Amino acid sequence: MQLILQCSCLDDYVQELPEVNFSDASIQALSNELFCTGQSDIEKIECAFHFVRDHIAHSWDIQGRKVTRTASEVLAHQQGVCYAKSNLLAALLRGQGIPTGFCYQRLMLFDTPEKGYALHALNAVFVRHLNKWIRLDARGNKRGVEAEFSLNEEKLAFVVNTALGEIDYDTIFVKPNVKTMETLRRCDDALTMYMEYLPDAL
Repeated sequence: MQLILQCSCLDDYVQELPEVNFSDASIQALSNELFCTGQSDIEKIECAFHFVRDHIAHSWDIQGRKVTRTASEVLAHQQGVCYAKSNLLAALLRGQGIPTGFCYQRLMLFDTPEKGYALHALNAVFVRHLNKWIRLDARGNKRGVEAEFSLNEEKLAFVVNTALGEIDYDTIFVKPNVKTMETLRRCDDALTMYMEYLPDAL
């Protein structure tokens, strides 16, 4: 897929946002644990990806009801849906000056179109050494879902089936989608939110 930048200026993709609050003390402390002097950007990207994928639970997978939104909330509660986990990955990398954006897929919520669709969030990261953007999905692996770090062939959590109405959006956005963030703001039960209130398209 040919990815399209929402903004041509890389500086836009390292800005701090309310949801991507990398100046928060907890994010700074984690960054000091994860990253060290002398690490390359590629090493930092891989390290941050694996942390968010493997150490932050997806709320649906653990049947957790806590709704998290900002990067610091996700870290504090160690869980979140994909919208929230993508905020944490963006915060960790933007805090290191690594351009990071937001990408989306429209996926079947469960296993058939009749059960509805939902937006799924992932990240795109600019690898300066290779002068290219790569997409990474830190949603969290489970049976049937195996996202991996890869600089070449994408290994995302989900393969889009366009014949069944799924969409792989090609834009790399500077900010998290407004509808996804509003959903996280207004819902207080992650399981009910997941089943009933996730936006189904950009």
